[in-house]
Amino acid sequence: MRIDILTLFPEMFEGPFSESIIRQARENGLLTIGLTNIRDFARDKHRTADDYQYGGGSGMVMKPGPIHGAVESVLGGEEGSEGRAVILLSARGRLFDQALAAEFATLDHVVLICGRYKGVDERVAGLATHELSIGDYVLTGGELPAMVVVDAVARLIPGVLGDMESAETDSHFEGILGPPSYTRPEEFRGQKVPEALLSGNHERIRRWRRREALRMTLARRPELLERTDLTDEDQEILDDMESEKA
Repeated sequence: MRIDILTLFPEMFEGPFSESIIRQARENGLLTIGLTNIRDFARDKHRTADDYQYGGGSGMVMKPGPIHGAVESVLGGEEGSEGRAVILLSARGRLFDQALAAEFATLDHVVLICGRYKGVDERVAGLATHELSIGDYVLTGGELPAMVVVDAVARLIPGVLGDMESAETDSHFEGILGPPSYTRPEEFRGQKVPEALLSGNHERIRRWRRREALRMTLARRPELLERTDLTDEDQEILDDMESEKA
């Protein structure tokens, strides 16, 4: 997969993409990341990428010309939109989630446009196949959200994680939170690892983890259960929890 990031601050990405899983994916040829400075496509000698708003108001707006030029540059001669996504990171965009991360991980080419200041000229929106937000809060630019998207997508590319089961048991992979995890020692400051995890019984362990995942989700993010396809076993577990509370 190739990911191109269009930004006014390409240096921000050097550290995060040079460590851990992302670094390994790049070294193994599973992921290529391109960084493009939007200012390189400005047409004036000062490389101006932003300007005042029409109609007045505080805050600068990123100009459409440099962004259009940057997008056209990284897309090159690609025809059609199949196998690629052009993503504008925007506070008004759809909330990024695990389902979208999985969708993007199947593509050949993802382009991320990082806004700054008051946002981008509305004439940029037509370039994007998606507008995404990573949460209902305001950041100074799209660079941190771009890092989040790259990290979430990269770990779902086949071969990036040594053990794909690690991703498949993460929170949100199946729409709910993950279960609690434990490692050595077996007892720490009076707190013991649950007996089910020590039993060696794979079915008992699986069922314990599913129950605890559902319990965690019900307690902390109950709205997730409303949009998750629950199995008959899941519903049985939830019914048992309701009975225990009664």
